[in-house]
Amino acid sequence: MDSGRVKSVPAVEGVSFEVPRREIFGIVGPNGSGKSTLIRILSTLVIQDAGSCEIFGLDVSRDSMELRRHINRVSVDAAFLKKLSAWENLSYAARLYGIPVGVAREKVTVILEEMGFGKHRMVEPLENLSRGMQQKVAIARALFTSPALLLMDEPTTGLEPVSKRQVQDYTLNVRDKHDTTVLLTTHDMGEAERICDRVAIIHHGRFIASGTVSELKAQAGLVDGSLEDVFFEMTGQDLAHADHETEEEGGR
Repeated sequence: MDSGRVKSVPAVEGVSFEVPRREIFGIVGPNGSGKSTLIRILSTLVIQDAGSCEIFGLDVSRDSMELRRHINRVSVDAAFLKKLSAWENLSYAARLYGIPVGVAREKVTVILEEMGFGKHRMVEPLENLSRGMQQKVAIARALFTSPALLLMDEPTTGLEPVSKRQVQDYTLNVRDKHDTTVLLTTHDMGEAERICDRVAIIHHGRFIASGTVSELKAQAGLVDGSLEDVFFEMTGQDLAHADHETEEEGGR
């Protein structure tokens, strides 16, 4: 094999789906399966090589500037000015979106308190806050703009159980109270099973199955099993092995 030749592998290929208003649609799969690439395409951060993608009738490539007024994104690697406080970071975001600072402060205070983030912690430098608290600030930053579509890319990765449950509960609350549509990527099968209306399993950049959790279990012949059992049955491997395989491929 010629070591100088680079093999091109599509990150996402042949993916087609629709998400109705007010649905929480989950995309589950191991690291490197294409979940984050798909989110970056939908959030207008990456332009797809082929195919088409529309959100609210707007093309993600041609209408990206207009579309960004209706969507927001939360990712596991949210960027902040860590020397500044949570509120200083959020007030900076408010100015970028043209939201009056007083209005923004009222909104983010409510959002953070609902996730167990005390008002007094808003003045502390972000570098002094836990990973879970920083992620709650990232969610508040995404939500105070009242997006019609919230893109959540593995938002609870690395969080301790209490913070993870608070973020999940708030995601359900946003959908129920504000008619927000949510697209969630995760490799936490329990999380997907708990909060998603429908779930798609992505494997090597392709959707291999989608439906409600009950429908997926029925397809796999595992009515009494877990979503992780379904993943194992449909892909021939569990998540730990899938992640290990992805790491090996990335190192080749």
